[in-house]
Amino acid sequence: MLKECAQHGYFRGNDCPVCGQGGKFLMDDRELDHLGRVVTGILRHFPEKYGLAMEPNGWVSLPLLVRAIATQHRGYRWLRIHHLIAIAETDGKGRYEVKDDRIRATYGHTLDVELDLPTENIPDQLFYPVTADEAAIVLEVGLKPSDRKKVHLSRTADDARSAGSARHPDPVILVVDAKRARGHGIVIKQAGKTVFLVDLVPPEYLARLAEAPPPPATDPA
Repeated sequence: MLKECAQHGYFRGNDCPVCGQGGKFLMDDRELDHLGRVVTGILRHFPEKYGLAMEPNGWVSLPLLVRAIATQHRGYRWLRIHHLIAIAETDGKGRYEVKDDRIRATYGHTLDVELDLPTENIPDQLFYPVTADEAAIVLEVGLKPSDRKKVHLSRTADDARSAGSARHPDPVILVVDAKRARGHGIVIKQAGKTVFLVDLVPPEYLARLAEAPPPPATDPA
């Protein structure tokens, strides 16, 4: 559920996480999920299907986006700009960025966009999930984009594991030596809260995440 607290802004859930007040209702979980998918699809993949023009850096006009969605989806005639701002500001992964009267997706594009994203304060190590069958190949040839325009790296091994679980229940996690790669001129950009973008990662900066050591043996009673 998406709501707005008069004192602390937008939040997801029943009560404001700061003051505990119920807040003003904006949309239910079904609407939030569906509308999020619509907005993500437009901003990452098909703005032209909604008659929208996208700027080279991925920006789309918020007023025009609201109008386009309300026109093509009769159930969203109530939609206003603040509803999309609320979705963007409360997204746990930082999928969206709002600036003035514009909005864009921060990652996941299949369109050609030039995202002017931060390149500083990048973690020394980043992570990427692969299947067991892919691991040996990737470690030999490196990471390259597949269905997206950029390689999407994760901030932590758990983030990578969560991202990879959509394809495989137990993905193999690769470690990216981001510090050394950046030192050799590879540009890594931060997109969202846990996602980092790079054009490619050569194999010399990749390694398999070491398995946790087994627990110490115990003497039988």
